[in-house]
Amino acid sequence: MYFFKDSDKITSEFVSALKNPIIPKNKEQLFVGVDLGTAYIVICVLDENKKPIAGAYRFAQVVKDGLVLDYLGALKIVKQLKKEIEDKIGCELKNAAVAIPPGTTINDTRYLKNVVEGAGFEVINVVDEPTAANAVLGIKNGVVVDIGGGTTGLAIIKDGKIVSVADEPTGGTQCTLVIAGNYRISFEEAEIIKQDPQKQEEVSGLLKPVAQKIASIIKKHIEKYNIDGIYLVGGTSCLLNIEKVIEKDLKIKTYKPRNPHFVTPIGIAMNCIQDKNSDQYGY
Repeated sequence: MYFFKDSDKITSEFVSALKNPIIPKNKEQLFVGVDLGTAYIVICVLDENKKPIAGAYRFAQVVKDGLVLDYLGALKIVKQLKKEIEDKIGCELKNAAVAIPPGTTINDTRYLKNVVEGAGFEVINVVDEPTAANAVLGIKNGVVVDIGGGTTGLAIIKDGKIVSVADEPTGGTQCTLVIAGNYRISFEEAEIIKQDPQKQEEVSGLLKPVAQKIASIIKKHIEKYNIDGIYLVGGTSCLLNIEKVIEKDLKIKTYKPRNPHFVTPIGIAMNCIQDKNSDQYGY
């Protein structure tokens, strides 16, 4: 059974909108998500019907696991991406939602929010990354696992409600370090190899221990639950056969959609609505 027909449609629409932005009919009701990831910063824009119309992204290492390492660098990139999109669709992007890894402290959340607000947005909602991802996937029962650049976050879902979230180190950065060490090359060169589709088969064996580590993280957090499906998103889940390694280790059906790296940014944008419980994140 394939679960991702709807999510594949919206991620494909976002990929198209990255190349060919759509000028919105209603410029006052846009849903914007800013994803400050460890490896990439992504801005996603949806129209009043929550259909992707524009976006932009850039490789960056200014944030790590929800912690801003380079405030000015992060601010500069978000400003540039915001202006790039505004110039293409002919209107200002005002409100935005942001996402954090589960377990991020209030102080770290404020730093992320300050970056986005410093770039000219009003942050009206903060959501954890797996919850954002499930806004796109619509999983009713199972565990959504967001494998990002620095951490693996997960949300356990029962009857459509999130009953537990967790986040632990291990993600794309660890994969890049393994490749760099094996080939004795720089981190930057290893990152290029990791993302090269023609190199996927070559490096998949090298990265199997990282995939197994991710599987062990998932196993630890789902032991108390009856889980019959694991659903992968995040940039690192793009790696060849990672779902097969996790499924073999945990003996639980494991699935990933097309374009899994864009699921969370789109989900963040879907959550660009005023949060009545925003005090929990310190703003």
